[in-house]
Amino acid sequence: MSIQVSTARSVPKARPSLSVGYPVGTSGTVPKALGLNRAALTEGGFEGKVGQSLVIPNANGAAIAVGIGDPANVTVDTLRTAASCLVRAASKRTELATTLADLAGVDAAAAGAALTEAVQLASYRFDRFRSEPKPSVLQSVTLVVGASRDAAVQRGIARGEALAAATTMARDLANTPPGHLTARMLADIAVNVAAQNDLIVDVYNRDQLEAMGCGGIVGVNAGSKEPPRMVRLCYAPKNATGHLAMVGKGVMYDSGGLSLKPSDGMHVIMKMDMSGAAAVLAAMSVLKRLKCKTAVTAYLMCTDNMPSGSALKLGDVLRFRNGKTAEIHNTDAEGRLVLADGLSLAVEDKPDAIIDIATLTGACVVALGQRVAGMFSTSDAFAAQIETAAADTAEPVWRMPLEPSYRKLLDSGVADLKNVGGPYGGAITAGLFLKEFVGDIPWAHLDIAGPMSSDADEAMLTKGATGFGARLLTELAMGFKKP
Repeated sequence: MSIQVSTARSVPKARPSLSVGYPVGTSGTVPKALGLNRAALTEGGFEGKVGQSLVIPNANGAAIAVGIGDPANVTVDTLRTAASCLVRAASKRTELATTLADLAGVDAAAAGAALTEAVQLASYRFDRFRSEPKPSVLQSVTLVVGASRDAAVQRGIARGEALAAATTMARDLANTPPGHLTARMLADIAVNVAAQNDLIVDVYNRDQLEAMGCGGIVGVNAGSKEPPRMVRLCYAPKNATGHLAMVGKGVMYDSGGLSLKPSDGMHVIMKMDMSGAAAVLAAMSVLKRLKCKTAVTAYLMCTDNMPSGSALKLGDVLRFRNGKTAEIHNTDAEGRLVLADGLSLAVEDKPDAIIDIATLTGACVVALGQRVAGMFSTSDAFAAQIETAAADTAEPVWRMPLEPSYRKLLDSGVADLKNVGGPYGGAITAGLFLKEFVGDIPWAHLDIAGPMSSDADEAMLTKGATGFGARLLTELAMGFKKP
């Protein structure tokens, strides 16, 4: 359920259903409306640090102290964290008001967008399969701002609602159990999204993919009863200022194939191995709403990876759309195989740049943990745009090297390359594999295996799928310039 976010010039009249959040720093004055001084707040365990809150019940609802850290160094990220904390603290009442959007030093539109994202995403729940859903009690949030900031904050709210809607879609898709979201079902969803947002859409089945020479996705699908789907989406605004291609890994469930994964917690979250495709579809769903000036072509490469008598075997050789071949040394390194076809097709569109996004390697999780995506790129200028979009959306990336000396680790005795490169540098060799399919077009690869999920509620994240990449890709498209 989406929470209504609006602005007002003053704090609403006190009532039992209302909580009011007031920002408090680690230094400086404490708002009198809280009814407590700094000594009393400190005694209650509240120091004003970012991420802290303290609920103070009163006769007509509650006041909430929310920490903003050093008042002289409040940033957009500070607002996101503070608002997320505030929403969780206010979860037992239907209405919330806060003066967070009126803090000096933060652009008004950016504040409105960040606070709206935080409100919607911190309140997110995936209750589709619960017999007794527990939706958020909170229904409305009022951002209290002065007259000089009101219009800009309202513009920010509209932008924040679109970005939050994209992330919510990506989370919903990635949280859905594999038996309830097959490649065919995701393709149907994409067709509906396209119809609602003036996107051109084409869906390709197994026979068509085979005829097109897409041996990667067809090979990965060989062990499954469920057929694959490749979805091509086009957003084409008038007088486009550039052309960006996005390719998303859509492995609906990854058992590992004949290189079967161990039966542990990793198996359970392999329903999220389509998070890249979910992020791309979600970003495409809001480009019209945000009046994006960049033309965007997207490829969703959708299949599952299952073991059976017909499954892809170790030692098999696949031929991809661009004619290159790969010898299979591990069927659990399947994401790069479906992306190879998607990247090859994207090259044929002759875009100004290509970005792919995938839950690709455990090696990247080892390197960067569960909050940061690995980025690989052939273009410094394009990489810089991605880093800016990542910073603006609080979806952090870290650029990794495409070390050329590692390319020989992918050499095969019978094909152009192998699909794995050995026990070390797995995220890098995966990136080098993908690089074989992009030609001279500026390209970047995002490995989101780490940040695809969260183990607990934290700031804007809720336990489960994070929807990482949906906002980043949207911001990238909005500000895209030919590298």
